[in-house]
Amino acid sequence: MSAEVDEPTTASKDSLARSSALMASGTLVSRVLGFVRVALLASAIGGTAAGVGGQVFDVANKAPNNFYILVAGGVLNAVLVPQIVKAFRLPDGGQEFVDRLITLALLIMAVATVLITAAAPLVVRLYSKGWNDDWLALGTAMAFWCLPQVFFYGLYTVLGQVLNARGSFGPFMWAPVVNNVVAIGGTVAFLAVYPGGEGFTAQRWTPQMIALLAGTATAGVALQALVLLWPLHRVGFRYRPRFGFRGMGLGSAGRVAGWTFAGVLVGQVAFIPTSKVMTAAGEALNAAHVDGASGNSYSYAYLLFMLPHSLVAVSLVTALFTRLSKAAVAGDVAAVRRDFSSGARTVAVAGALAVAAFVSLGPAVGGAMFGARPIGQVLVAMAVGLVPFSVTYLVQRVFYAYEDARTPFVVQVVVAAVTTVGNVVIHFEVPVQWQVVAIGVSMSAANVVGCVLGLSLLRRRFHALDGRGVDGHRLLRTLVRLTIITVLAAVVGFAVARAGALVGQGRVVDLAVVLVGGVLVLAVFTLLCRLMRVRELEDLVNPLLRRVPGLRRL
Repeated sequence: MSAEVDEPTTASKDSLARSSALMASGTLVSRVLGFVRVALLASAIGGTAAGVGGQVFDVANKAPNNFYILVAGGVLNAVLVPQIVKAFRLPDGGQEFVDRLITLALLIMAVATVLITAAAPLVVRLYSKGWNDDWLALGTAMAFWCLPQVFFYGLYTVLGQVLNARGSFGPFMWAPVVNNVVAIGGTVAFLAVYPGGEGFTAQRWTPQMIALLAGTATAGVALQALVLLWPLHRVGFRYRPRFGFRGMGLGSAGRVAGWTFAGVLVGQVAFIPTSKVMTAAGEALNAAHVDGASGNSYSYAYLLFMLPHSLVAVSLVTALFTRLSKAAVAGDVAAVRRDFSSGARTVAVAGALAVAAFVSLGPAVGGAMFGARPIGQVLVAMAVGLVPFSVTYLVQRVFYAYEDARTPFVVQVVVAAVTTVGNVVIHFEVPVQWQVVAIGVSMSAANVVGCVLGLSLLRRRFHALDGRGVDGHRLLRTLVRLTIITVLAAVVGFAVARAGALVGQGRVVDLAVVLVGGVLVLAVFTLLCRLMRVRELEDLVNPLLRRVPGLRRL
């Protein structure tokens, strides 16, 4: 632990809050549309083990995300902003360097996309288990349409990180809105042309059905990337392809990229058995005509899990990362520590509120949104690890700001090991109907372990730099108070959920439980934060309220 550090100034907090709010607003709109999209998708092709098309499309459409993350996703996020910030100090403002960096990244993504798309049959087999020939054929056809998304995800990340490094944060978070609008249009068209798709067997799927559903999904990702060209033009960035990559001064970036790739590889390798357990469980439940959580249920639950993380943690950390990188380059350790401490406590508050709601109301959320309570059961299991997940995300960015990707790699190896051990136990010891829920529990356990390890290693890094730690006293005090507040708020949510169960079952009852329980959990959480002087909630909300006429501060 360490002595407490000074808090960031009010002006600094407000500036960060404004940047975070701009990104969060885009993320919120995108997530709302995303929920509309997946709710429609669940209606169109199924959201649990009962839907063959839903399970198969989940693997085909998830594969591009997994391979993009494996090939360059984490590498680009770790490398681009620090390198671009350093390049701004060059005589030409870093234009030539950034042009070459972008050209290199896009070439790698293009080659990787061609190779991965050609290997579509192997990709489907890699992420599935227990599927018959009809399921595999359907998955392969869908994957051929979906895997080109890898390149466009890469283009979106490269262009977005250039904007972030220049202090333009909004477009990167608003661009996914376009993606969701296109995908919603495709799903609505599918529902209109092919009603009853959630009950289709694999043999009933035609090439036209696959092209409509998977093709519009890929078109949305492509447009998500291409819309960033306009804001880049607006900020004065003019990209010109430049080749000849030797002598670019990317030695340190290469080391960061290498360690980041290794960490991502470990995580993706660990996900393969996770996917196999989920797909096997879904197929077995479908064959036995038993409804329950399957791989697509996990994906929908994960989307809900990621909502608070995306709204607060990703938005806040994206804005912080540029500042952290600048302070690290300048050798200002105190500024890095100060921003980390403030950021960690803020994401913990937002995450704790979500945990209280998800844990107590999760099954009702699944029933209200998707008509499938098993999705909510998976959400409950995941939610326990939400705060550690978000804090670890910030810890990683601090190491990346110092161009250290080796330490996050170590953390990722430990997280992967915990996850893998959990998968083995789940496969052999947990009944098939509860295996996907148990995977959520394993995920939470891994997140807790990763967070504790990451904080310990960050404390060691700060201590080596200036003899001080991570502002541990303030962090620990906030986390203890938040734990008490979260438990008490969740008790209120459980009471509402119990009352709803006594009234009856159904989507209307679940919706009422979510609305009433959500309001009460929020009210109790806010009141207890004030009583226990958890001021981070005020730091998060008040700068935003000041911008809305007629609203008072907390």
